[in-house]
Amino acid sequence: MHNKLIKLALAGLVVMPVVASAATIDASLIPDGTYTVKVQKVIDSKHMQVAMDNGSQTTLQAGRPTVDFSKVKPGDQVKLSLGKGEVLVYLDLSNH
Repeated sequence: MHNKLIKLALAGLVVMPVVASAATIDASLIPDGTYTVKVQKVIDSKHMQVAMDNGSQTTLQAGRPTVDFSKVKPGDQVKLSLGKGEVLVYLDLSNH
């Protein structure tokens, strides 16, 4: 029993930094530019939650009426251009 508790405590110490590094950031704070992200969740056709390459997470909004996230799925890799925190254009890099 004692060994199980020690192993559980050590496992928690290993996992803790991973959880702490997955910070959620405001999309408006991300500098304008092109990014490759991994889709975590599609909220609706105009919003999706993504993980950035640096491990942070954010919710992105479509910045144009022609941008539609309904064809992407969780786990997809997407290359996108951000302007003022909104997606101006994107390309789904995953094979469907």
